[in-house]
Amino acid sequence: MKTFKYIKSVAFAVLAVVGMTSCDDFLDKLPDDRAELNTNEKITQLLVSAYPSCNNLLIAEMITDNMDDNGRGYSSPVICEDLYKFEDTSEEGNDTPYYIWNGYYGSVATCNQAIEAIEAMGSPESLRGDLAEAKLIRAYSMFMMATTFCMAWNPEKADEYLGLPYPLVPEQDINSTYERGTLRELYAAIDKDIEEALPYIAEAAANYAVPKYHFNVKAAYAFACRFNLYYQNWEKAVQYANQVLGADPTTVMRDYEPYRDLGFVDFANRWIRSEEDANLMLLATYSIGPRYLNSSYRYAHNYTITAYETFWVDMPWGGGSDGNTIIYANKLYGSNQCVRFPTLMEQFEYTDKVAGIGYPHAVDPVFTGDLTLLERAEALALLGRLDESVRDINTWVKTHCKEKEGSTIRPVFDVDSITRFVGRMDYAKRKPDGWRDRSMRKHLHPQGFSIAAEGSSQESILQLILHMKRLETVFHGIRFDDIKRYGIEYIHPISGESPLYFIRGDLRGAVQIPNTVIAAGLPGNPRQSADEIKALVNSTLKEYGEEPEEEEEE
Repeated sequence: MKTFKYIKSVAFAVLAVVGMTSCDDFLDKLPDDRAELNTNEKITQLLVSAYPSCNNLLIAEMITDNMDDNGRGYSSPVICEDLYKFEDTSEEGNDTPYYIWNGYYGSVATCNQAIEAIEAMGSPESLRGDLAEAKLIRAYSMFMMATTFCMAWNPEKADEYLGLPYPLVPEQDINSTYERGTLRELYAAIDKDIEEALPYIAEAAANYAVPKYHFNVKAAYAFACRFNLYYQNWEKAVQYANQVLGADPTTVMRDYEPYRDLGFVDFANRWIRSEEDANLMLLATYSIGPRYLNSSYRYAHNYTITAYETFWVDMPWGGGSDGNTIIYANKLYGSNQCVRFPTLMEQFEYTDKVAGIGYPHAVDPVFTGDLTLLERAEALALLGRLDESVRDINTWVKTHCKEKEGSTIRPVFDVDSITRFVGRMDYAKRKPDGWRDRSMRKHLHPQGFSIAAEGSSQESILQLILHMKRLETVFHGIRFDDIKRYGIEYIHPISGESPLYFIRGDLRGAVQIPNTVIAAGLPGNPRQSADEIKALVNSTLKEYGEEPEEEEEE
């Protein structure tokens, strides 16, 4: 297999997240003492800087069906246009593939430095927690790389799909060579780090004044749940979620009552507080993603998507903005071109307030009790334990919906009521001709696993869970994972042009790695040709009785 010279990631400022007393005061610089990592305290300090300073939110969101075209009268940043059009991008600024490649691999390099130092000290018991934390950060960074630059886990193709280099030692020799390996090898390496770390992560939590900015116990098990859900280890996903949720999941879920009277800014700031029980782990990153996702650019989460696919879709808890019991219905901001639920707001760090310059940041609750509950519900449904899955669904509904709004009463689901409700909905068409052809219900083509037939109770429950997850995570990138895992097909309309299709098993689901890395010798992600994509699109249109795309004249 082809190898490449590993080029050490660009050095980033060493950041430590501290208590969120204000929007501007949340980053604290620490010295980088890597030259002499000879005490427990220095290793613990180094691990503060090991958490990734980047995120994949912009990349993951722009590719999904959460986005629409507002028309040629609106501008778009180049990176957003490239991603929306499913094109490989050569951009290298914040939030680009180049930026997050360096950011996540920089995190891995710091973890490896800490692990080497711990081993050099004889791996004392007093550092077992630090070792566990280092392995979890490394696993998390590589997991985020995998969900961005690789195809979804599919055991049937895991030896065919490309993985990513998984460095295990600090990079001191630039001539070190790595292979991309396979997706199977990559997931096995992530799994190994997680399993080795979990028994000792509780010992790491004692090191920090604010554990929610680190891999505390609940955050570690929430990560293990998500990874195993994606890895198709449903039983383990449930077991790890149980460790997070306990006997009463509402103790780690968001209480929305204090949010109902808040405006956009106060709502957004409360959302990312460490005191919020639902927030299991917070990451602060350099990012302009919130600015792009919350603005009325050409490609955005607009009224069409909001009304007919996400927040205002007719559901048992209500539809539209009136007579709707769900919290989202009356907490949407923006314009018809960009509808925002205030969970992702830019936090700006001024370096010169007079000049108005500084660094944009995003603070993201990467693990929450609410999402962990839905991930457990999904794993239970995939195991066929439908009654248990519906119990989690009802817990989510109870915490997210008021008892009554106008004539609408908060629903209490059972297996039959979900099957009947979802069964009455039309599937979204691949090629919608107006809003009537849109729907939250989309044909599922699971990648490497199977579910019961369309219209079955299992399929209906999974449709509802995927919709709930979509609402829970708009602007936070998780929808991209679910699209790839379930082979969900959709279009990105282009004003005045033919629409662009995303199909099941679409190789563009693995975002192209940076050009500079390919130039250094690492194989890029393969792509289907335009003719191959068109043939696949026409095949799937015919499969569900829709007119195929017309052949272009030569």
